[in-house]
Amino acid sequence: MNTFINILGVLLFAFGIAVSIALHEFGHLLTAKAFGMKVTRYFIGFGPKLFSFRKGETEYGLKAIPAGGFCEITGMTALDEVHPDDRKRAFYNQKVWKRVVVLSAGSITHFILGFIILLILAMSLGLPNNKDLPVLAEISPCVQDHTVGLTLDTPCQPGAPAPAKDAGLRPGDEVTSIAGKPIATWSEMLKVTRDLQGPTEFKVLRDGKELALTVNVPQVTREVLDGKGGREVKEVGAIGVTWQQNFEYSPLAAVPASIAFTGDMFVNTWKGLMRFPERIPAVVKAIGGGERDLDTPISVVGASRLGGDAAERGLWAFFILMLAGLNFFVGVFNLLPLLPLDGGHIAVNLYERVRDWLRKLRGKPAGAPVNYMRLLPLTYVVIFIGGAITLLTVTADIVNPIRLQ
Repeated sequence: MNTFINILGVLLFAFGIAVSIALHEFGHLLTAKAFGMKVTRYFIGFGPKLFSFRKGETEYGLKAIPAGGFCEITGMTALDEVHPDDRKRAFYNQKVWKRVVVLSAGSITHFILGFIILLILAMSLGLPNNKDLPVLAEISPCVQDHTVGLTLDTPCQPGAPAPAKDAGLRPGDEVTSIAGKPIATWSEMLKVTRDLQGPTEFKVLRDGKELALTVNVPQVTREVLDGKGGREVKEVGAIGVTWQQNFEYSPLAAVPASIAFTGDMFVNTWKGLMRFPERIPAVVKAIGGGERDLDTPISVVGASRLGGDAAERGLWAFFILMLAGLNFFVGVFNLLPLLPLDGGHIAVNLYERVRDWLRKLRGKPAGAPVNYMRLLPLTYVVIFIGGAITLLTVTADIVNPIRLQ
């Protein structure tokens, strides 16, 4: 049964990727048609054609290899042959801002789709506490010794202290300081609390107001990490609370929360892209049998396998979050100013616009369109590097995949 769910998860994630690709190309199609440009073909996939149909002047269809798609607009460059009847509608004859909108529409579609996914997640399973905020989820009826063989679900022994409960802490409280020390994350809270004993002031944020509560922190026996990769049993302070891992929102509150989370994902995506080159050696090492670093780049194959693992474990929030993250990554990546990416074409069009503006200031006519033939060597280099990286990540995801533990 678990294997079936895993395979189902892989297929669902792959289907989500295919839908994202289709919508990316649909963004180009929709904006091009809105500006009166001629779109001759809209296909999902590459390779042999499975089927197609024609509606108006556009052929719509599906190809055998579901690894991309394309939207063919007449006259993408001045080098393209265009029938005299279509020259006014050719892409290169449109105003620059219209061309930029059409070229960026695919990435914008990814951003919109990613936001909608986050919005649905916020209203259903909740957005993850990605900033490690020290927000309390549950208040335990007691704290007591927990070593090997015992768990946090072990029934309370008579007389066991209940520090958090007795102090009046509640689910949803956000700890702001402990004993006068500001607390920004759950990790900081755990570190500080473990060294405490006796009555201690905890300041919490509740319903927008800061409250000061006194918690009588006991020392209990726990099995903890020793900082050397092992575990040890020692006396630590504990108050009996758990961490809020996800935040669920009402439909009204979900909008600003999703906007803020989208901003965080943009920042993290950009940071990841900037660190991308330095992580490639780790992928090569993983192919050779080295331990696969969880921070290494993955391909669509690897992402789909992680989607299967998430489905098998019932981690649907993680599954959905990966789909949102994939859309943000593809959207940002596609805007990089490199041909043949959309961002490369945008850069060329903006260059022409700035160049012609400067020429106009000097009393000169507009320059000739950029000769894409001269840019082909650079384009081939980008394609070669992109293909090599794709091959490396796919190979690593087959022979040494990242798996959920």
